[in-house]
Amino acid sequence: MNVIISNRYSEMLTNLNIDIIKNVRGEYEPEVIIANFENFFFNKMILDITAVIGYKNIATIQKLASGLDMNKVIVLLDDSPEVNSPSYLSGLVSMGIYNFTRNIDSIEYLINNPNTYKDVAQYHIIGDTGGNQNNLNVNLNVGNVNSNFFNDSINKVFMGSRVIAFKNITEHAGATTLVYMLKKQLERNYKVLALEVDKNDFIYFNDPDLRNCSTGEVDSIIKNPNSNYEIILVDINSSPKIASIKEVIHLIEPSTIRLNKLIRTDRTVLTKMKKYKIVLNKCLLSSKDISEFEYESRCKVFESIPPLDDKKEQNPILNDLLYKLGFDRQEPVGGVKKPVGKLFGIVKDE
Repeated sequence: MNVIISNRYSEMLTNLNIDIIKNVRGEYEPEVIIANFENFFFNKMILDITAVIGYKNIATIQKLASGLDMNKVIVLLDDSPEVNSPSYLSGLVSMGIYNFTRNIDSIEYLINNPNTYKDVAQYHIIGDTGGNQNNLNVNLNVGNVNSNFFNDSINKVFMGSRVIAFKNITEHAGATTLVYMLKKQLERNYKVLALEVDKNDFIYFNDPDLRNCSTGEVDSIIKNPNSNYEIILVDINSSPKIASIKEVIHLIEPSTIRLNKLIRTDRTVLTKMKKYKIVLNKCLLSSKDISEFEYESRCKVFESIPPLDDKKEQNPILNDLLYKLGFDRQEPVGGVKKPVGKLFGIVKDE
């Protein structure tokens, strides 16, 4: 059984297909984490690094390493330049932390196939103890390290591309246009590719990083070892399940006619949606209306997006969704609040 300690990336980590004995959310001092888990039996600990107070200082992580068996810890890094600097990554290796990633999909792999020093030796700067981040020139452009965490000899992907698919639940919920707008919103801070599966509507946007492909081609595009894309957005359309895509956002246009048509087509659809990550797109509902929708459908709404002008170069309101999805470089408009809680206290416990 495994333990998850999460903060910023809690929504993504709850979708992992692993056995969980304890799931806590919040921000904690290293000493608190050690005190509660040094004698707690678990197989692996998946640690969202943003759950550690002061995590950008490598000395803080060193405190954790002194109190926990780091062979049993898989660290999910954020995309901050401090954490992805050569000195920081070298510091992790120096402490015996070999299982670190920015790719959610890599976590399940690392549980059963943990790294050895050989797998991460390329990030170890000999002579760097990890205790001083100022002794090296670490001012690299963000993404120089993030996009290339590959070990070609055994085909392990440490970072790779973050892949998110979008699927319409109600008819014409706007997946194609939303993917296009999200790509434009992200590409100032990230290298982004967008795919449209089994259709060719992307050709009308005149963008070389918007590509049409068949279901059979998706895996090879995502797993391309020469890709330099940090993010791949996929308009999945009606394609069957694709093994390399584990994160799917389901879109609902919450108008009366769309919802009633959906329910008449399949009366059990709301039951099926309980575990979905649902976004209300082209939504004009008030907060009260959204709460009523959640109550009646027994589903949790991840985010709601109003109708937007796709001719604009930027739609900043989309940053609220992107920030919730873990893209730190997108400044939220709505002021997303950080979760709080006490370890083994009043927190979500699964």
